[in-house]
Amino acid sequence: MKFISWNVNGIRAADRKGLFNWSKKESPDILCLQEIKALPEQVPPHLRNAPGYHVFLNSAERKGYSGVAIFTKERPFEIKKGFGIEKFDKEGRVLIIEYPSFVLFNIYFPNGKKNDERLDYKLNFYDTFLGYIDNLKAEGKNIVVCGDFNTAHKEIDLTHPKANEGRSGFLPIERAWMDTFVDHGYVDTFRHFNKEPNQYSWWDLKTRSRERNVGWRIDYFFVNKELLPHLKKAFIMQDVMGSDHCPVGIEIEI
Repeated sequence: MKFISWNVNGIRAADRKGLFNWSKKESPDILCLQEIKALPEQVPPHLRNAPGYHVFLNSAERKGYSGVAIFTKERPFEIKKGFGIEKFDKEGRVLIIEYPSFVLFNIYFPNGKKNDERLDYKLNFYDTFLGYIDNLKAEGKNIVVCGDFNTAHKEIDLTHPKANEGRSGFLPIERAWMDTFVDHGYVDTFRHFNKEPNQYSWWDLKTRSRERNVGWRIDYFFVNKELLPHLKKAFIMQDVMGSDHCPVGIEIEI
């Protein structure tokens, strides 16, 4: 199975830049999108009713903000929107689908750059998420997590680590949570295969940093360690345009 995740920074804008044709060409078994910035009725009909896919959307209450979508060829037997906690769920950041072999989380994690209150919100969201997936893992379920984590984990994961140590997205407290996440038995699939620098998934549009590959790797696929023997490939699609992020993906033999 091929899984692809992409923060599209607006599904309507990405569609105008070729999202539909690109997705047809790639034909992933599961495509997860973040930051769709659209209510269900605002999603272009050819995407909302994409041929060959079951489409699930979780939009934020606030218009033009956040939101996630999943396109999957095989219908899951369970779909959940959020963690069941109103302060998180109203922002439309989480879609969870379950199959007999695994549970998939498509998540647009909060950004903590605005102020201390949003940083606390982000860290509380992180902790809630980890407790949620740990409970499922304790039940013997395999976990696949994808999305925009809004944090670069290691110094190798951004171009200028020292200059960004005081910036949300690379704060010690955020990176420490990523360490905890890994310590709980979850594997960064890309780093499992690739230890090379200059591998990024987000670039600042204002400074045209993509042209110089001055970026951050903040989009991930994680799996629980027990699923690792089935993981065949992990990749970053840095040549795919249409957003300030690029798609990332994995292939798993299920």
